[in-house]
Amino acid sequence: MSVNTVESSDNNEVVIKVSGRFDFSCHQEFVKGYKAYPPGSKCYVVDLAQAEFMDSSAMGMLLQLREYGDKRAGVSLVNGSDSVKDILRIANFDKLFTIG
Repeated sequence: MSVNTVESSDNNEVVIKVSGRFDFSCHQEFVKGYKAYPPGSKCYVVDLAQAEFMDSSAMGMLLQLREYGDKRAGVSLVNGSDSVKDILRIANFDKLFTIG
């Protein structure tokens, strides 16, 4: 499990890359990654390309991120595997996040 955070060159967007199991074990790293920026100041993209697994605590972390980030821009969840996208759809996260 690993979480890496990268700010875009224009300083408007933050990409959070999750690798391995996206569960409570990465909670501290995930929260630390987005709380490095003031609330509501950034658009967030969560890159799930390397996420092998996602549980309910990961969904809770995504909801917390949604509340923390720029309300107009929202949060995008990108590059998830078919199984991760299925989990997100079943939980109706496609109504709360942009999923790509």
